[in-house]
Amino acid sequence: MEFSTSLSFFPTLSKPPLFHTSSVSISLHSCSRRNTRPLTEASGFSYQKFVHFALDETKRRTHLVSSPLKDNFITSIPMDGKTQLQILSFEAPKIRLLRSLCVEGNETMKVLDFAAFPKPEFDLPIFCANFFTTASTNIVVLDLNPLHDVISRRDYKEKYYKSLLPLGLKYAELLPWGGKITSESLRFFSPIVIWTRFSPSEFNYEVLYSAFKDYFKAWLDLMDLAGEEASDDQILHNCEAQHRYLAWRAEKDPGHRVLKKLIGEANAKDLVKNFLFNGIDELGSKTFLDYFPEYQCEDGTVNEKRSIIGKSFDHRPWDAAGEFVGNNFR
Repeated sequence: MEFSTSLSFFPTLSKPPLFHTSSVSISLHSCSRRNTRPLTEASGFSYQKFVHFALDETKRRTHLVSSPLKDNFITSIPMDGKTQLQILSFEAPKIRLLRSLCVEGNETMKVLDFAAFPKPEFDLPIFCANFFTTASTNIVVLDLNPLHDVISRRDYKEKYYKSLLPLGLKYAELLPWGGKITSESLRFFSPIVIWTRFSPSEFNYEVLYSAFKDYFKAWLDLMDLAGEEASDDQILHNCEAQHRYLAWRAEKDPGHRVLKKLIGEANAKDLVKNFLFNGIDELGSKTFLDYFPEYQCEDGTVNEKRSIIGKSFDHRPWDAAGEFVGNNFR
């Protein structure tokens, strides 16, 4: 994802007029020529309504309080003053960090990076929504990222994903697999992951909004049911699992290149490590290379490649029953 744009920081989130105010019922048979008309500009769409829905829904379920974490980043200097970077952060009894990064105001690019990280006392998946929009395309990852391995840990997969497979299948039809994805990235995804690319259209955006709402409500349902771990060993296991996830994302997340162009290298590194993937310094002491030694170069530095294994998946590597069918996965 290579582009040039600019941004300015806004610590609060306002509710702008939405590009479309009437509701759309999403079903597998609702697509037609009438409701797939293209939107010619990314500026005709806003991700802010996604964030407002998530915050409103979370407040209905739990006691959500503002986190001061965002205050550390509101003084970053934009590189052109045109694009808005809106950052929000919250905490709740079962949520270590619910945070949002929303990039808007630029006519050619919009970004939403929204995540909810559970406290280590709960082995909940991590809610993840990474959306990137330009005037010609949309790149989407939406998932309940597994805290533990869903390929080898059948008990964990069945505990959290078995009941959600119909939801995943519904949106797999509406938002088809987006093409090649590396084995390294796939190990952090679940059987219901939405990884897709689509052209801008009012209908596609409404499908995406519907998927976001359904997936987030599903995550909140899991949160409601989650019981606190009684075992210190299991809590430490959860800490390490989440720390490993954060280490991977902070080091290899492609969004860093976008932020670097927007706010400069130093600010981008700080935002990625200490806001987007906050917890690296608190949840564990291992380094990226401790978790992923195959990325170590001869001089001891981290290989900048995002794929060392070299295997990628052109098609969804899970079947309708949630069984992994990607042969020779490592």
